[in-house]
Order: sequence, then structure tokens, then C-alpha cells
Amino acid sequence: MPGLAREDGSAPGEGITAGAGTVVWSDRYLDYSWTPEHPMRPARLRFTMSLAEGLGLLDGVERLTPAAAGDADLLRVHTHDYVEAVKHARQPSGPVPADPPYGLGSADNPVFPHMHEAASVIVGGTLAAAREIAAGRTRRAVSIGGGMHHAMPASAAGFCVYNDVAVAISWLLDNGFDRIAYVDVDVHHGDGVQRMFYADPRVLTVSIHQHPATLWPNTGWPEETGAGAAEGTAVNLPIMPGTRDALWLRGFHAVVPGAVAAFRPQIVISQCGVDTHREDPLADLELSVDGQRAAFRAMRDLADRYAEGRWLAVGGGGYGLIRVVPRAWTHLLATALDRDIEPATPTPVAWREEVGRYAPTVAAPETMGDGADTGFARWDGPGGGRDTGDERADRARRALDTSVLATRRASYGLLGLDPEDPRD
Repeated sequence: MPGLAREDGSAPGEGITAGAGTVVWSDRYLDYSWTPEHPMRPARLRFTMSLAEGLGLLDGVERLTPAAAGDADLLRVHTHDYVEAVKHARQPSGPVPADPPYGLGSADNPVFPHMHEAASVIVGGTLAAAREIAAGRTRRAVSIGGGMHHAMPASAAGFCVYNDVAVAISWLLDNGFDRIAYVDVDVHHGDGVQRMFYADPRVLTVSIHQHPATLWPNTGWPEETGAGAAEGTAVNLPIMPGTRDALWLRGFHAVVPGAVAAFRPQIVISQCGVDTHREDPLADLELSVDGQRAAFRAMRDLADRYAEGRWLAVGGGGYGLIRVVPRAWTHLLATALDRDIEPATPTPVAWREEVGRYAPTVAAPETMGDGADTGFARWDGPGGGRDTGDERADRARRALDTSVLATRRASYGLLGLDPEDPRD
């Protein structure tokens, strides 16, 4: 881009290949703000957009500004009583209750001013993305403000007030779609979305998450496979704490592509929480930003291969506000826009200074990656994989392969696949 230069001397957009897609964004996303001490802070969104802009990633990209979702759309998946409770919620005085009505006012989900309005804009953003894809105006759309996958029909949960993804799925089901694949890579199980569509054979929910015996919400076991006519359309792969890029990607590719291929979706929806990172304060996986980028690219490829390129991507968890979320979700934006950014790309000096003013004790990352190797050995069936002599690594690989086989044996046969054949 002639005549323009960043403070580090490179041109905006340098290292980025051009492409197309839709970015849904509103500054009103920043109103989704709990308490000053709460781990989910809107700064993570602000610094993501600032980083993407500083890199020139969004040059020439029109942003779609969403309206707040109305009651009719919220009531697709939430009860009337719950929506009314959100509208009129007040933070209780005195000690914080462990189990307040509707989940509102707990330590995880404290009431904040204009909560209904802020949460409705998040839903509106994901709905806007769905509508753009359904209308054929774009093949890919991303809203980093979305991904509130824990919200239940009648309660808030896990920092989530309204379940924007479930609302969008419900809308798509009423507007020409009858095979929707939802892939959730947040460190926490995508329990709210799974529950809302557990008996609906039109929706495949796939979640790869930290093992439920070790992390809230303690659901997402391989045996959770769907109900009634939808049996087989819930797929859950639990991953042990300490899992790194190579094994996480081995597990993903051993389970997710086969399930998606068998389901033959018309659209892929991805919840792209990045609390899987090794620096995340709330969980115990050990992925790098490079590994997360590889996951986003894999989901984009699934949409291209099996859903005619239709891909709706949203954010989710992620509490490394400076060092992790902005880089990871900038890669998500880049992936959706076909403007992939190399991990070695320097972060803009101005951006480092900006985040330094916000968190002067945190070392701002200097490049867009962590320098990690994202190569992995593909799962090769029961009894596959060779010990290397590194006891820790071999034990981790055997644990991962045990989870893969348990998930495939629970779900794959129901999808018409051979659980033990690595080609499926």
C-alpha cells in the first residue's frame, strides 16, 4: 500500500494475502463488561481490533454493524421469564450468592448496568453474520464478540447471558438450512449449544475441550452423543490437562473432519475460544497461538470442503487479555478474510505501546506467533503410534489416543463410520 508505513517500518497489509469476507463489529460489544476484577474484560476485544487495524488487516474491509437482537429472536432459545429477569436484574446487596435465581448475580455472572442491552447486541452480531451468509452476500463471516456458548434456556452460566450461537442456529433452521455443523474449540465444553440441540438431528455439535473430570462445566463426555433421532449428532472429545499443539491437533483431525464429512453440512459454525492457550489463567491446556491459528485454518478448510465455503466464526473464552486473545483472534479475522498472517510478522510498535499503557507489567508480544511447531502425527488407529522413549510425551500421546478412540467408538458408528479405521 504505497505511501503508508507502520512505526516498525513495514507497510500496512505487508505479509497478508488479499481476500474477502465479512467482519461483524460494533463498539457496543465493549459494553458487555462485568466487574473490574472479572476475567472476561472488553479490553480483549478492543485490543484485537486495534491489532488487526495496526497490521492493515482490515484495510478495505467493510464492517457490518449489528443491531441488538429483539425479544422474538431471544425467545427462540430462552424462556420468557429468563429474558424478563435479565432485563430487570439487579446485583444483590450483601454476600454474593452461590446459586442465585437464573444464575444472575453470582461471582461468575454478576449483574452489570444495561446487561440485557449489551448481551442483545452480541446476539445481534452473530445473527447478522448468519443472515449475511444465508442471503448469499458473503461466504464467510466472523464476529469476535460472539461465542456465549454456556448460556442456558433459563439461566446465565460461565460468563454467558444469552446464547448467541444457539439463536443464530435456530434462525438458520427456519431460513433454509437443515444440516448445520457446530464445532467448538473453546477449552470448556460447549454445553449450552449442545443442550439446546441435543435432540435435533439437523444440528451436529462437536466439542473438543479439556477433560470434564478436570474442568467446569464437567460435561462433554464421549458418551454424550445426542438423543432420539439425533443420536450420533453430539460428538465430544475430552483432552487431558497439559496437552500441547501436536497432540491437540492430532485429536482434532482424528475426530472432527470425519464427523463433519459424514454429516454433510450446509454451513460450519465455529466457536473459537482461545482459553486453550498455555498462558490462560482459567484452564490447563498448553496450546500456542500458532496452534490456535492452525485450528482456525482447519475449520475454514472444513467449510470449504464440505459446506461450499459457508463459515460463521465467533469468539468465546480467552483470558490472556494482552498476550493471547488479540493475536489469536486477529489470526481468526485473517483466516476468515483469506488474508492469512504469518506468525513471524512483527506486532506494530504503536500497538505494543497501547497495551503497555493498559498493562505496564505485562510484556507485549513482539510477533504474531509463539514460535511453535504445529506439525503433528496423524492418528493411525487403535494401537497406533510409537513410543519415543520420552516417558512424559509417550504417556500424553497414549492418553490422547485413548480419548480419541473412546469418542470415535461412542459416535462414529452412529454416523455410519468405522470407529477404528483412521481413513474415516
